Amino acid sequence: MSVRQSLLAILDQGPCYGYQLRAEFDRRTGSTWPLNVGQIYNTLERLERDGLVAKGEVDAAGHVYYQITDAGRDDVRAWLAAPVERATGTRDELTIKLALAATLPGADVAAIVHDQRVASRAALERLRKEQDAAPAAETAAAQPGAQPDGGALARRLVTEAMALQMEAELRWLDQVETALGGHAPHALALHISADKPRRGRPPRLPDAGSGVTEPAMPLLRG
Repeated sequence: MSVRQSLLAILDQGPCYGYQLRAEFDRRTGSTWPLNVGQIYNTLERLERDGLVAKGEVDAAGHVYYQITDAGRDDVRAWLAAPVERATGTRDELTIKLALAATLPGADVAAIVHDQRVASRAALERLRKEQDAAPAAETAAAQPGAQPDGGALARRLVTEAMALQMEAELRWLDQVETALGGHAPHALALHISADKPRRGRPPRLPDAGSGVTEPAMPLLRG
């Protein structure tokens, strides 16, 4: 998620100071990702350095207002117009945890999957309860022909996305359990390889079909 472009998009609506930006970000994203003020001011410093924002007026309380520049507006337009590209690798902690656990001699992967499923179901239930207990204004905003409420819509969009992601996670855990089915505990364990990979290059693994060696694909990409 780009905090940088998000703050620029807010500043495109008018000058703001740091705490004001934090409140606006929170209001416009369903209050699901609180930013600390230090992170906001660090981002503003980089944006100013890059010529995308400039310091403006200082009010009686000492708040320094930042305003977007023409270059910053161009940056926002480009960000909004471009589709989000998903990384080809993953840094999702659960995915990496289970992939590693499946190769560790001492890990009970079935127990890990079970415990994660319990936690994920509980998280999904909390999200659904939050949706059911939405304020009246948020519920009214979802009705056809109702006066739009941007804040309510933002909360609904974010919580629904989180719920769908949790449902997908539960389905994936079912697939993990199926993939592990029929294997004795620790049957997939890998021991530290005796091969000495060259520095800066991935180890080469044999191609099972041709006997030709190809570089192993890295699990993570930076």
